[in-house]
Amino acid sequence: MNVREQAQIAKKAALRLMTTSSRERDGALVAMADALVERTGEILAANALDMEAARGAGRPAAMLDRLSLNAARVEAMAEGLRKVAALADPIGGEDFSLKRPNGLSIGCRRVPLGVVGIIYEARPNVTADAAGLCIKSANACVLRGGREALNSNAAIVNVLTGAVSGGVFDGAIQLLCDDSREGAAEMMKLNGLIDVLIPRGGASLIKSVVQNATVPVIETGVGNCHVYVDASADIGMAADIVFNAKCSRPSVCNAMETLLVNSAVAKTALPAIAERLKAKNVELRGCERTRAILPGALPASEEDWTCEYLDYILAIKVVDSVDEAIDHINRYGTMHSESIVTADYANAERFLDRVDAAAVYVNASTRFSDGEEFGFGAEIGISTQKLHARGPMGLKALTTIKYVVRGNGQTR
Repeated sequence: MNVREQAQIAKKAALRLMTTSSRERDGALVAMADALVERTGEILAANALDMEAARGAGRPAAMLDRLSLNAARVEAMAEGLRKVAALADPIGGEDFSLKRPNGLSIGCRRVPLGVVGIIYEARPNVTADAAGLCIKSANACVLRGGREALNSNAAIVNVLTGAVSGGVFDGAIQLLCDDSREGAAEMMKLNGLIDVLIPRGGASLIKSVVQNATVPVIETGVGNCHVYVDASADIGMAADIVFNAKCSRPSVCNAMETLLVNSAVAKTALPAIAERLKAKNVELRGCERTRAILPGALPASEEDWTCEYLDYILAIKVVDSVDEAIDHINRYGTMHSESIVTADYANAERFLDRVDAAAVYVNASTRFSDGEEFGFGAEIGISTQKLHARGPMGLKALTTIKYVVRGNGQTR
């Protein structure tokens, strides 16, 4: 089948899904979760083929980490589906209702978007997360994963669809057979078949989709995330937060890429933080004032302030105030996730108010920017735009509204 034919199948499925009950959709998700666990061996065998090809092609460590699956990661995908099943149904509830003076009753009801297209790179867990969130919200999905994960994605979709075959969910999860650039380009222009397109991946992928799609796009974020250590910060807490934000999983978009440190505590904070980062051999790139304190740091260039490394590399800049830190973040950040470490209430509130980002933290790691960590069960992506959805996108972000108007003969 070609791209258009698969999207047409998804469109028909979406119309059926609109009439499904919460119980039917939750039952499907539980069946999918059970199937993932029962058929873990098939999924891992397929993933092994992808990993072998990726290593042979000399893919970077960050990509290999995103691509790799093991039994624990498959179980985590299944658990994510179960958590989504346990969440409240986002469909059918009314955001508000009112009665007009002329007797009309007007309600605003939550309804599915329809067909959600997702273009993503080498992260097979996205396949299960995206399918699960779409089914829960009564949407069909068209998935276009990275070529590097072709075998893994095909195995996961085969398991998911097999668990609910022969019923109303047939056709609701479509993994594109065409993984060419031409296929992706066609997908971006399927207005009338795909209702919204969500890119998940690196800067080049997101830029390509935003610039070339005629289907409406929800822009998910490149993560040039910052942690600012304020003059009043607890240095031990700061070191813990920085280590977690940079090192717990550097290949993901909510990992920290730039550290800002107030000059009043730089001589104490920077050596303590650098010592923690030695455990993971983090490469440090600093401004002149940073290098005066940490002579082993490499010089940072202008490009370093804009870079999403997705690796054990950290840019460091010494600043003189919370306002300078905020200005730096608003200039170079990607409006993803930003954190301040401080004991100063006024500075914390100033940071929260003035930093323009989807998620802003006080005394916590940026790594919490995640749908599951926010209690959404899973996420379809992290939006860094300002229309429709922003931040980790859970179930409600996959719905829109319908006005339901009841009357008894009113005319205008």
